[in-house]
Amino acid sequence: MKETDELQIDSLGDWKRTHDCGSLTGADVGCEVLLMGWVNSRRDLGSLIFIDLRDREGITQIVFDPNIGPAAHQRAHVLRNEWVCAVRGTVSPRLKGQENPKLPTGEIEVKASEIRILNRTETPPFQVDGSVDASETLRLKYRYLELRRKRVFENFRRRHLMTACVRDYLNRTGFIDVETPYLTKSTPEGARDYLVPSRVSKGHFYALPQSPQLFKQLLMVSGFDKYYQIVRCFRDEDLRADRQPEFTQIDLEMSFVNEDGVIAVVEGMLHELFHTIIGMEISLPIPRLEYHDAMERFGTDRPDMRFGLEIVEVTDLARESEFQVFKEAIEKDGAIKAIRVEGGAAAISRKQLDELSRQAVSLGARGLLSIKIGGEGWQSSMSKFLKEETKGAIDLRMGVKPGDMILLVADRRKTANQVLGQIRLELSKRLNLIKPGEYRLVWITKFPLLEYNEAEGRLDAVHHPFTSPLDEDLPLLERQPENARARAYDIVLNGSEIGGGSVRIHNTSLQERIFRLLGISKEQADMKFGFFLEALRYGAPPHAGIALGLDRLVAIMCGVDSIREVIAFPKTATASCLLSDAPSKVDSAQLEELGIRLIED
Repeated sequence: MKETDELQIDSLGDWKRTHDCGSLTGADVGCEVLLMGWVNSRRDLGSLIFIDLRDREGITQIVFDPNIGPAAHQRAHVLRNEWVCAVRGTVSPRLKGQENPKLPTGEIEVKASEIRILNRTETPPFQVDGSVDASETLRLKYRYLELRRKRVFENFRRRHLMTACVRDYLNRTGFIDVETPYLTKSTPEGARDYLVPSRVSKGHFYALPQSPQLFKQLLMVSGFDKYYQIVRCFRDEDLRADRQPEFTQIDLEMSFVNEDGVIAVVEGMLHELFHTIIGMEISLPIPRLEYHDAMERFGTDRPDMRFGLEIVEVTDLARESEFQVFKEAIEKDGAIKAIRVEGGAAAISRKQLDELSRQAVSLGARGLLSIKIGGEGWQSSMSKFLKEETKGAIDLRMGVKPGDMILLVADRRKTANQVLGQIRLELSKRLNLIKPGEYRLVWITKFPLLEYNEAEGRLDAVHHPFTSPLDEDLPLLERQPENARARAYDIVLNGSEIGGGSVRIHNTSLQERIFRLLGISKEQADMKFGFFLEALRYGAPPHAGIALGLDRLVAIMCGVDSIREVIAFPKTATASCLLSDAPSKVDSAQLEELGIRLIED
């Protein structure tokens, strides 16, 4: 498009906006207003030109009438979608029958007397206001255009309100906000660090923090008592819908408390958050499940509590059966686990049952067994291998009635639990068991402290090496370390872990004991954590804390599937930024200054 006098870009000059584009109502009729925003749509009827002017707060219809503002009407002929303009005019009622009840401003329009065209645009790569969506690749490349969309912007308004609510609650309850370093020492925390080379100390590197873990514990040693931070964290790990290389945590730590002290603070914060943001009252206290019970009943340590389909063990009842699948599982010290699907005999078709069986096999099970409960009893190929009293006992334990279906897995206990846990989630989708807008929270407690890493042939910390064991499990550390439980706790919302924390080790003897179990020598410990271990020798108080994933919490409360929807400029699944083309190569002179030489493939 050639530049002409007609398309001259105007200066804002001394014009000042009087209202946003979402607030004018019938009460404003007769007022002179000055609005500014983007052209959302344009309709040229010749004698009259209509535009919908949009800003972050909404849309107002503008009418250009040559009888009211002839110069403004003439200039409005060139307007196109997404051009930026300012309009002065008078608020008028819309003609009867032409009101738009879908808009807060739908009963009025602004009759323009003057217009200033503040900028024009190239043809956008996709419609900002349109039903036809672009690919995610295109939307991320032009993310600033997607952020103009009302539904996208509202996610960020809600995120802002949530962080303000969290800050207000923690400030009122005695916490202080303290920033911790972004350039720090690389320490093993479960994922790869992002490393930053030092120009001053060539060959040395900072690490971007995976969490402020050690620093927030140092603040407790410092006597800060209650710390919080809404903090950016970095992890170089494989990505998915609920992971990003950089993410935000609500991080807090407290002195002179146990698990209950931290849990009480978080429950109060979540109660206020849900009440303030979505007007929902959550019941307190939030239910608690020990890790072992969660795995046995739901097959996962992040159970979705919005529906039933709990996993029930029937190993003891099937022990005397002649069914070969059961016998083999029991002989190998496995388990027979089952879920009851209410009304499943009619609700689950043969085709769907086959699909569920294939899913079970893909997850590692030998297969998925099914029993339809009819008016005459069991309808299943395995029925003839079980005695009537055995079938009756299973029916009683499962609580079945005619029309139900039982799904079973006979395998290693871990496999049976995990497979039925996934089948449970799949059934919740197929049978529409989750009500829209429902939120269910649960605490998971008493996690394993350590787990055996078969690839490395050693024990690893399940959470991190600073997590305290349960007092009653201290004697197990040397005799049966894998059976020791941690003073750790996760908070789960709708089947997603939104936070995790623990009571910390605050004395050096226990910390050194844990390091030994993890195969970390004194020399290695001093090299990796020396500054922290030294601090523990100077009167560290008992302390505990937690970190909640803000991005994940916002995504759930906004009803979106991916945290990319609630991060302003997110990365793709390959950790690249399509907008800025990062990561990118750097000039050889920069590398030389840092003392870095690249090895070509």
